[in-house]
Amino acid sequence: MAKKNRVPFVPRPFEGLPGEVDLVAMREIVPAASAPARLTEEFGGDDILLVTVLPLDRPAMRRKDGLLMIAMRGAGASGDPSRDIAWAALAAKDLEDGDLLAPLGALEAGPRLQDILDLTVPWQVTVHEGYEYWLPEGDRDADVQAALEEANTGIFPTVKLEAAEGAYWCRMGAREFLRWGQSVDEERLLDALARLHARRESAIEEGTKLLGAFRACGLQIPVWEMVAGTEPDELEKPVAAFAPKLAAALADESPLTADERRARAGLVSRQVTIR
Repeated sequence: MAKKNRVPFVPRPFEGLPGEVDLVAMREIVPAASAPARLTEEFGGDDILLVTVLPLDRPAMRRKDGLLMIAMRGAGASGDPSRDIAWAALAAKDLEDGDLLAPLGALEAGPRLQDILDLTVPWQVTVHEGYEYWLPEGDRDADVQAALEEANTGIFPTVKLEAAEGAYWCRMGAREFLRWGQSVDEERLLDALARLHARRESAIEEGTKLLGAFRACGLQIPVWEMVAGTEPDELEKPVAAFAPKLAAALADESPLTADERRARAGLVSRQVTIR
């Protein structure tokens, strides 16, 4: 039996793609979102819609109106999500209207999103309140609408901020959070946050608190808890004002002080690795 060319592990699978931090967010922390994309002419030039998740956790679906949707989640579990999602996009081109792509088996190495997407297409993420994007409104009978409403019960309110790339406000129960994905090197980001934390400057605004960070797809997604009741539009100015402070801390290459090392150790202990 011929050996298969297994997909190698890639620690930062979406590196080099426009909106890398948003792609990671769509895969890991945002309940319902979409972003239009296009395949290169070499791979057919099809317009597609990247989405967070699809019915039954399937990797791809062609809606009855012909729109081809590719899920950021549900497209396999190899060492390279970019390869998994690219495979789903290419395999889904032959779907009939209304069909779902079958779950993926073990994949071999092959083209990745970086190879098949037209990177000149503007990157624009839309966060949805629910999964209505699965089906055009005219295709929803009472049973389908009921199923959508049931699926939507698991969604927590999420809003993408305009002030910074990869920044998302969300409300979970009675608490609000800022999850702000960063495309810089993980170690550099930890150093920068530690410098700010040691100086008591890591809060986005008064009353907020840096809780820690998620680690996902080679990136860090720091998480702050907001003042209770904070709405997303109230975060735009504080986030915009915090960005230069973070940038200055990132540019500082001096050795960490003892206080900064302690702050860094505390941040590391509060990291949560998603995958």
